[in-house]
Amino acid sequence: MRKQQELAIEVRGVSRVYGDGAGQVTALSGIFLNIRQNEFFTLLGPSGCGKTTLLRLIAGFDFPTDGEILLYGEDIAPLPPFKRPVNTVFQNYALFPHMTVAQNIGFGLEMLGRPKAEIAARVDEMLALVHMEPMRNRRVMLISGGQQQRVALARALAPKPKVLLLDEPLSALDYKLRKEMQIELKRVQAETGITFIFVTHDQEEALAMSDRIAVMSQGKVRQVGAPWEIYDRPAERFVADFIGETNFLSADVVSINGPHARVKLSTGGMLDATYPEDLSPQGGVTVVIRPEHAQISAPCDGTILTGQIEDLTYLGTDTHIRVRLPDTSLFTIRQQNSRIGPIGFSAGDAVSLNISEGAAQILKD
Repeated sequence: MRKQQELAIEVRGVSRVYGDGAGQVTALSGIFLNIRQNEFFTLLGPSGCGKTTLLRLIAGFDFPTDGEILLYGEDIAPLPPFKRPVNTVFQNYALFPHMTVAQNIGFGLEMLGRPKAEIAARVDEMLALVHMEPMRNRRVMLISGGQQQRVALARALAPKPKVLLLDEPLSALDYKLRKEMQIELKRVQAETGITFIFVTHDQEEALAMSDRIAVMSQGKVRQVGAPWEIYDRPAERFVADFIGETNFLSADVVSINGPHARVKLSTGGMLDATYPEDLSPQGGVTVVIRPEHAQISAPCDGTILTGQIEDLTYLGTDTHIRVRLPDTSLFTIRQQNSRIGPIGFSAGDAVSLNISEGAAQILKD
């Protein structure tokens, strides 16, 4: 198992404010983050949340209004980009079209004044790393988008940065190529052992690639955790709503028993729900349940939720079912299909909803 205890990047109380007076805009507000050595760390959030601003501050393309940014314990906030041992892969790759693949990869090393023999050896190493040896003498304007992405990655890695920053580098690729490059980026990160800080607005991409994720909104970090924690244990409503599809139910807390709360749903059913450590649930609360953590069955007594099927959508691997609850709200279920045929229900059928044990969680609104 890789050691991830040493911190590569520490972001301490960083804020970034643009303008002044009535036109003042706060892009980041009091950000605290610890990013570990050799970690694939993702900044995830909608457009305008501040994730690219934070990446630019780490890169040195912008400077914080307040706070510190430390690289392996050294404050780098005042340093310009060329004095920071970090490199960036941009969204548009910024390759030189008149140069070959090998020349693009070696360009940064030439600017650093490295010996020709060292440059040649490093270019060979990077070509092998990104599986581009056959393309070494081809001009980058004559290769595909996915291949250009690999060249940009190799060029950024060639100087051996301590941290690599990736600003939505897969956004211009088609869906299939994006999936392939996700695997490639994970492989390269694991082989090099360099800390990757990846920016994206794509939830699925973040879940698939990251060791940990920081979910951002309105210039603040809402939650940091492993992909499974972000998805299965969201701390607040924004995180639950932004990461994947989910169901929100209104409820009232009846009792507390350790890390579990007994709640009464607005539809009348009772169930147990977990809650975040820093929350003391009481009164009216919101409960979240993921669609795959519920199943439908024929109506039966004693079930927590009942309703009527509004519609069904067959999606190959699974079927999405929307059920209208007695309080008129909709509950979505994602039920895996089998080869024995359809799930056996139709729109208009009355059904019971069976909630998986431990699936319900109370959120911070």
